Amino acid sequence: MQTFNGAGDTSGAARPKPQFYFLLILMAITFVLSFYILRPFLFAFTLAIVFAVLSQPLYRKILKYSFRRETLAAFLTTVIILILIVTPLVALVAQIFKEAKNLYITLAMGGGKDVILNSLNSLVAQFYERFPGLPEFSLNFDQYLKQSLSWLVNHLGVVFSNVASLMATAFLFLISLFYLLKDGSRLRKKIISLSPLNDREDEIIFKKLEQAMSSVIKGNFLIAIIQGTLTAVGFAIFGVPNFILWGTAAGIASLIPSVGTSLVFIPTIILLLVGGQTFAAIGLLFWGVLAVGLIDNLLGPKLIGRGTGLHPLLILLSVLGGLAFFGPIGFILGPIILSLLFALLDTYYYLVNKKFENNS
Repeated sequence: MQTFNGAGDTSGAARPKPQFYFLLILMAITFVLSFYILRPFLFAFTLAIVFAVLSQPLYRKILKYSFRRETLAAFLTTVIILILIVTPLVALVAQIFKEAKNLYITLAMGGGKDVILNSLNSLVAQFYERFPGLPEFSLNFDQYLKQSLSWLVNHLGVVFSNVASLMATAFLFLISLFYLLKDGSRLRKKIISLSPLNDREDEIIFKKLEQAMSSVIKGNFLIAIIQGTLTAVGFAIFGVPNFILWGTAAGIASLIPSVGTSLVFIPTIILLLVGGQTFAAIGLLFWGVLAVGLIDNLLGPKLIGRGTGLHPLLILLSVLGGLAFFGPIGFILGPIILSLLFALLDTYYYLVNKKFENNS
């Protein structure tokens, strides 16, 4: 590789330090700007990378039977993944809407409003008996309903904006997944060719990152299945109807960072309370905290750490730190970045030992 001296001719005698540092500064500025430009799409692109890595066996099999037509194989793989994700979600949402409709009919036709209002007033009265010094307030169901509807109307723009953002994220995810499947191998070769490390070391790093991605996703899905099953069992024990449906909903909700199974547990506990089933509500609360909630914190790091080779404490800290820094996608990026760090440390250790052996 040739170098340029200050006069502009090629020579190995002098190293162009000013030009070299100027290039590094420009690269750093461009990298930071590129990060902020692509940051809004980080969630969709990261998910696309993860699904592209996990769906490689399916893609290769379709590629084989499609006579090596990469575009067709990538398109069919994307369609299959879309069907596998959308079909159960649509069925679940439809069933939840059906249950919500039945609940509304029950409340409207059977005097449910009065039952809920009386139960809430009874709970408030019991609360004031224990804490008599607090200021009193009355429950006006119709007033609160009107206020809720008014708030919903005033925030319809935000609701539609969030729905539009979700649709755009899903579209970007599918487009990114298609191109990563189609051109992923060429992109990988390009990164390896640009890397100053040996091809063997680059392949080791890529292999560890793929293992980390697979471990994070499989671990989270296994945790979701366990939490959904335990939720269904708890709902069945405490007499909640349609426990299989709500267990499935809790399993899917557990994949949502910072929300989890509380999205299903909290409304159910409130309904049990206002329905006068205090014992069942308290029992379900303890079941949700102990039997379901602790699974994510105790079993999750072990399942994820098994594939990444990291200690469970590091996995837990990387997930929490990733959520704090990157937002919802941090539960994936945190362990992956930490795995990359240790892969680079292993490579550094190997290169240092190799250099030491050559010098000796």
